[in-house]
Order: sequence, then structure tokens, then C-alpha cells
Amino acid sequence: MTMQSPQPGAQFLTEEESYAVDGALLASHEKFLTRLTISSLKLLQQIAADLETPMEALTAQQIIDWFEKDGKIRREQGPEAAFLKW
Repeated sequence: MTMQSPQPGAQFLTEEESYAVDGALLASHEKFLTRLTISSLKLLQQIAADLETPMEALTAQQIIDWFEKDGKIRREQGPEAAFLKW
């Protein structure tokens, strides 16, 4: 499993997506869930690409393993080396 670093400045929501969610006729909790869902979609796409597996074929264990590996990279190499920057 290889981890691909995000492009510099990469975000889970683009400005356009964020504006679209802000402009949607949704309650604030629905906007939060919408942002979370879009971000989750992009993260699952990244995990699938890293694992060279179709997104639809990902298992819960593969996702857990990916997060464990990203966390290990963060601990050992620093936050900038990990995919997730939190």
C-alpha cells in the first residue's frame, strides 16, 4: 500500500463546493452532514487509489488499515508526510 500525498493546498472541499453547500436550502446540521459526506467521498476515492482497489470494493478493514498507516506516518515522519493534516 502506497500513500499518495495530496497536492499542495489540496482541501476536502473546494471553494466552489463550499459555496454550493452554503447556498443550499438546508438547515445548518444538514449543511454539516453534506460537507462531511462530500469530504468522505473524496477521502474514500484517495484510499481506493492508494490501495489500487475500486472504491466500491473497499472493506471496513482496508479503511481502518489505511487510517492506521496514515497515523503511523504522521507519528514517525511528522504531519506534513501524512495524507490527513490534523
